[in-house]
Amino acid sequence: MKKQNNIKIQFLGAVGTVTGSKYLIQTSEKNILIDCGLFQGLKKLRLLNWDKLPFNVSNIDLVLLTHGHLDHVGYLPKLVKDGFKGKIYGTEPTNEIAKIILQDSAKIQEEDAERANEKGYSKHKKAKPLYTLKDVDKTLPYFSSLPLNEWVKLSGSISFRYRYNSHIIGSTFIELKIGNKLFIFSGDIGRDDDLLMYPSEKPESADILFIESTYGNRIHPKNAEEKLSDIVNNSIKNGGTIIIPSFAVERTQMLMYMLWQLKLKKKIPNVPIYMDSPMGRNVLEIFHHHPDWHRLPLDKCNEMCKDIRKIETVQETLKIASSKETKIVIAGSGMASGGRVLTYFEKYIGDPKATILLVGYQAEGTRGRQLLEGVQEIKLLGKYFTVKAKVENIEGLSAHADQTGLINWMSHIKSKPKRVFVVHGEPQSADALRVKIKDVYGWNCEIPSLNEITEIN
Repeated sequence: MKKQNNIKIQFLGAVGTVTGSKYLIQTSEKNILIDCGLFQGLKKLRLLNWDKLPFNVSNIDLVLLTHGHLDHVGYLPKLVKDGFKGKIYGTEPTNEIAKIILQDSAKIQEEDAERANEKGYSKHKKAKPLYTLKDVDKTLPYFSSLPLNEWVKLSGSISFRYRYNSHIIGSTFIELKIGNKLFIFSGDIGRDDDLLMYPSEKPESADILFIESTYGNRIHPKNAEEKLSDIVNNSIKNGGTIIIPSFAVERTQMLMYMLWQLKLKKKIPNVPIYMDSPMGRNVLEIFHHHPDWHRLPLDKCNEMCKDIRKIETVQETLKIASSKETKIVIAGSGMASGGRVLTYFEKYIGDPKATILLVGYQAEGTRGRQLLEGVQEIKLLGKYFTVKAKVENIEGLSAHADQTGLINWMSHIKSKPKRVFVVHGEPQSADALRVKIKDVYGWNCEIPSLNEITEIN
């Protein structure tokens, strides 16, 4: 590129959808990828993971991660397979979470491919994973950890820093200076009233703003704890087991804490609570290692972990799933797209006494979204099961800010940004946030499309 101030942005994911976050920033000095996530949900989205990226991967100099969720880090091993050899920057908790997430993703892909080949339900001659555990091992050496609030110089006119965002432990938004322009990448914005995370910091200025819109058209209800106790009590009264598909990072820990607190306050009966997520256990360790990142005191965390049984082996999973005792099971994954929760679904999805409790965002095309929309049968591991269990949903437990929170997050920006891009949202959510931003701040916003390229001069 000839002009020092000519900057190109290519939107490679998280536009028109909430998954696959990737934004390529091309300059005369550095080519920077902001996040590197997997597409999830609808098959047409998942297939995008197999498409060759529309540029030479070896020309990317570095990756900046906002946080460790799969839709923000899950494509990294494929990037390395395709020739990337630069640094991958994140905060220390983000990099620790990314390692857990990537290893789990590779393991699930390997197991799914093996199962599909054994049972013959793959449409391909031989099903293959997008990447393997060996590919993850080759990716991890590229990670480099950085602290919050310290500017890092990348080249003569490019520098960046991470700032605290309350979405999950390690989560940040990015301030990227290129020449005299300040780019703000919101990442996923958390909630100021989150039980475990501190309130997000807020940007004071932005020339070019990228704002997520996952819940851009919704307001979270305020009675989440009350609704949780009602659902638990009603289900237990009927002698039913409660299965909670949960994201391993932050959501599982928050649910453990909420249920433990409800038991202490005697708002729910003293029934066994199980946490069945290898990733969830590992993330708990990250909470122990990084107490400055969250609100949960160490002594309470220890007490909670003594009261809630953490399942370790597959044999234990099978035993708990087959047990007829009334119980609460928190299991991965959050959108029921894989993981140990499927073992419980096989046992309980056809049980009218059982309750499937959804507690987070359910992307299009996932089993969680199908259940939320009232599907009468569901496909698990190549077979169809009739849905007889009661399906409940608590919206107020999301780790994403709602429309009010998103608008508030921008409230400290003193002057009008030159460009505002609304990303990371399904079409209705993105457009609703676009309209709200115009109403509140008078800023004109753009909703980009997949692989769109725009220039900043």
